[in-house]
Amino acid sequence: MTKVCFVDDEQNIRRLVAYDLKAAGYETTLCENGQEALSVALATPFDVMIVDWMMPQMDGLTLVKKLREAGQDALVIMLTAKSEEEDLIEAFEAGVDDYLTKPFSSRELLVRIKAHLNRVKPAQSAGIRFPGLVIDLLKRTVILNDQAVELTKTEFDLLVYFAQNVDQVLSRDMILNTIWGFEYDGDTRIVDVHVFKLRSKLAQSVLTIKSSRGVGYLLEVSHA
Repeated sequence: MTKVCFVDDEQNIRRLVAYDLKAAGYETTLCENGQEALSVALATPFDVMIVDWMMPQMDGLTLVKKLREAGQDALVIMLTAKSEEEDLIEAFEAGVDDYLTKPFSSRELLVRIKAHLNRVKPAQSAGIRFPGLVIDLLKRTVILNDQAVELTKTEFDLLVYFAQNVDQVLSRDMILNTIWGFEYDGDTRIVDVHVFKLRSKLAQSVLTIKSSRGVGYLLEVSHA
């Protein structure tokens, strides 16, 4: 499971963002200042760190610099009210990967996290393998028990998205934003329809797409 650390000195923001992160399936740790976050991250590195710039005890920029100096390679998204070009250049030079200007949308934050993680994962391998199932990312084919599975483009993209996030709950909004695009503002039931179709085509595989009531779906792999 992807481990995320959210660092902000405002309790209400921590509470709201933590709810969305956990609902999206991320293992979430909250810190209220840079010094606390530094201690926690050095003890247990994170995959993603979402860091407020202006904080007591240690500001976000100093935190990022210290993490990079320590060899930490987590994806870092900076939250800031600063918008001057010089400030943003300073942040990127310190090792920030992306930034959001306050006030920000949790939905956009989730989309950005997933977009960054998805860009990293496909480069690691040309295929994704499970027992009896091979997903070829280059040829865009799926082989199940030595037989080709006919999937539409959307079904294939949906399967890859699930396969890259095994055992993580993906909300309908996350799926819509990733598969249909952030601009899509139609009915979220389109996700349910495609999941239903994909389930039927994977019925004989070790993969099971399960519903997470009121949130979305997650992919589980049977090893029996």
